[in-house]
Amino acid sequence: MSALALGLLSAAQAQTAAPAVVVQRAVTEAEVVAAQQAWCQALVDISTAHAQGGQAAAKALAEKVIDSAYGYQYGAVLFKPTLTVNPQTFRTTRAGALAYFVGGDAAFPKDTGFALKGWTQCRAVNAGVLIAGQTATTMGKVHITGKDGKVTTVDKTWQFMKDDAGRLRIVLHHSSLEFAGS
Repeated sequence: MSALALGLLSAAQAQTAAPAVVVQRAVTEAEVVAAQQAWCQALVDISTAHAQGGQAAAKALAEKVIDSAYGYQYGAVLFKPTLTVNPQTFRTTRAGALAYFVGGDAAFPKDTGFALKGWTQCRAVNAGVLIAGQTATTMGKVHITGKDGKVTTVDKTWQFMKDDAGRLRIVLHHSSLEFAGS
């Protein structure tokens, strides 16, 4: 076939093909901040659910939060929670994350439920945000207030990626208590 015939064929095919659907996957800083605020609110909401409805209510809400905020549906999430110890320091599975947040899983016997500690406020403060296309990485502090008014501050690194629906998902979450010095 001649080059002209191929060109005409391609043009004809293009006219009959379904229009392309373009999904905007670039992450914005506003989306990142909103995701962090949502995570903080979810932590407080899980604590409140526990206080009002017990372990079952907290677990049901935590499952919804994990499924909507984290990327476990796509594979391992690189999650290092604040208060975990060897040999279960890292929580690359949904079950491990759920156990950390609400406890009650015999496979994770040292987990008592970080989200059940009576948190009343949570605020993320970024030291930096690095956006690279469809991912964003943040590093900073998260200040969490307990029912006694005491504020616990943790160092936090998150990485978010956009899923196919355009929602941010946490794919890396590292948290540790601030170093107090020697």
